[in-house]
Amino acid sequence: MEKTIHVEVWLYGPLARYAGEQSQGSYAELHLEPPTGSTMQDLLSRLGLPQEEKGITFVNGNLAALSGLDTDRDLVLHDGDRVGISHRKSMWPFQYRFGAGVTPQLQETLRQRQDGGVHHAYTQPDE
Repeated sequence: MEKTIHVEVWLYGPLARYAGEQSQGSYAELHLEPPTGSTMQDLLSRLGLPQEEKGITFVNGNLAALSGLDTDRDLVLHDGDRVGISHRKSMWPFQYRFGAGVTPQLQETLRQRQDGGVHHAYTQPDE
């Protein structure tokens, strides 16, 4: 029998519809048991959530991805992880108005960018 982990997933805004009957309209809370070793991409595939709709992502309170900077695809999920995923057109969550920790993957991606990741939008205006 395949080992599983427990992951709490929160979907915000229009993404709540990917929770089906568990959607509360503007958000959804899911308790999933994916196989050990599952990644964020595996989670998105399981939910049927297209990458192009995913925006800001937090894992255990740490910023893992931004719209247009999908640095979390290969992030391996662990037992007890709490994942929050906002829609691509959502604003920065007010709870993090004073800053947020970041995952090592996102930190490295921002470090490698010439602009350091500091600009108004991560996508082109026509996207």
